Order: sequence, then C-alpha cells, then structure tokens
Amino acid sequence: MDEVTVIEDPAAAEASLDPMRSRLLAELVEPGSATSLAAKVGLARQKVNYHLRTLEKHGLVELVEERKKGNVTERVMRARAASFVISPTALAALQPDPGRAPDRLSAAWLLALAAKTVRDVGSLITGARAAGKRVATFAVDGEVRFASAADRAAFAEELADAVTRLVSKYHDEQAPGGRPHRLVVAVHPAVKEES
Repeated sequence: MDEVTVIEDPAAAEASLDPMRSRLLAELVEPGSATSLAAKVGLARQKVNYHLRTLEKHGLVELVEERKKGNVTERVMRARAASFVISPTALAALQPDPGRAPDRLSAAWLLALAAKTVRDVGSLITGARAAGKRVATFAVDGEVRFASAADRAAFAEELADAVTRLVSKYHDEQAPGGRPHRLVVAVHPAVKEES
C-alpha cells in the first residue's frame, strides 16, 4: 500500500468524494471484504459490493485475495493508499493558475501556487512510482508570531533577500546533468487546529 496517492482523473475524484466510498476507503487501510465492511458501515453487502466495484474500476482499491466459501467467492480488497489527495489536474480548465493572479501578496496567488505544487508533485510521484524510484523533495514547515504588520513585512523582505542570495549561490544554468527544482516559500496566517 502506498503512503499517498494523488488522484488526477476527474471520474476517480468524483468516485472518491462520495461519502460512503470515502468511508470505505478509510476502512480499507486494513484489508476487508464486502461482508466485513457491511457490518462496519451499516449497509447491505450488495450495496458495499457496488461501491467497491466502483472504487476498483477507478484504481482506488485493489484485490488482495479471493477466498472460496462454499460456492461463493469472497473478494478481499484494500485501499491503494493510506491517504489520497485530489490533484487540481482533475479540475482541468478550472484549476488555479498562478499566471492569472501574479500578485505575490494575494491569497489567490498563494492558493494557485499550492495547487501547482500539488499537481506537479503528484505527477512526479506517479512517474517515480511507475519507474520504481523516489522523488527528491525537501520541505520546511514552521510557525512564527509577528508583533506587528510592519514586522511581518520586514520578515518577508529579509526572507526574500535570503532566498535570492541562496538561489544566486547555488543556481548553475550550465551545470552538466543538472536538474532544475521548483522552490516555493509561503507565509500565511496559521489556522487553528481542530481538536
């Protein structure tokens, strides 16, 4: 089972967003059959089977084993991943585009960059998985409390200067075998975590 799968297909995204199918995906972190799942989610086995077939059709669950029980074959399924992320690619022409709102101080631009990051990293994960490789990434996540809007603005300016210096130091357009990497730095108000 993969740690995370990025859903790029609109039909698969639609299938995963159904509340019952979403619950079944969560339950199928551990393998289960329609019969065992029916008891957990309070649906008839036939209804669960219908949802499982839809999830299987879209590659969200996979067959682990088939068990013969008399003249019935019980199919044991498992989610393809422990968690799923829907790529903006699934929205096609509706996905956010940083080029449409290039104001780097706007929330719309930040969301468009985040969507681009999800789309790009999702695509990289899919390609790397097919090639049996890993994706080289690095991320920093933290929180800073500013005393004032002026401090926040000064921080943003210093951060931009520091990043510019680092990029200037390490960027080599002519490096043989070099590979470009995308860098995104974001600062936004923290959202209170729900308990």
